Amino acid sequence: MARINLLPWRAERRKQREREFYMQLGIAAAAAVVVLLWVFWMGARIDNQNERNAYLQDEIKQLDAKIAEIKDLERTRSRLLARKQIIEQLQANRSQMVHLFDELVKTIPDGVRLTGLKQTGDQLSLEGVAQSNAAVATYMRNIEASPWLGHADLTRTENKHDDPSAPYAFGLNVKLRKPEPQDADKTAGAAAQAGQAGNGESKS
Repeated sequence: MARINLLPWRAERRKQREREFYMQLGIAAAAAVVVLLWVFWMGARIDNQNERNAYLQDEIKQLDAKIAEIKDLERTRSRLLARKQIIEQLQANRSQMVHLFDELVKTIPDGVRLTGLKQTGDQLSLEGVAQSNAAVATYMRNIEASPWLGHADLTRTENKHDDPSAPYAFGLNVKLRKPEPQDADKTAGAAAQAGQAGNGESKS
């Protein structure tokens, strides 16, 4: 019986298996390196993103602090503006009262005397006595010609005969107003002319 020597074939087979093993080992090593590189890369990206998030959070905190400071400044500004408006209103009211009393003196014609005065907001209530109804009418015209006094409504007039020199009692409601600067001189001149005309009527 013939004998076949299988040793060369087995050796070749073993070498082929060794080559396949080393090839698979190399592929596995390469894959492991790729995985490690990917892990390192992802870790670096995550760390970078965490740093960016921390930076953004710090910036947001600083912005929140600045916004809170701005809101405090706005509240302080609003309070200061409110105080300024109150002061300006008080100064305007004081100036208005000075002009009001000055106009009351200017507009009262001869034969008219005031006995009472009351202000409610921009409404002025006047009580007085006069020589005649004509003197009251003159007084109303003088008031309406004043730059600081507006329309005058006659609330009452009656002859009481208590004082022969001023027997007529009257009441007026007057609307206060603030004149424009360019109109103040014109209306003041008109009031003066009306006062002179009223004096002539009351004397007649």
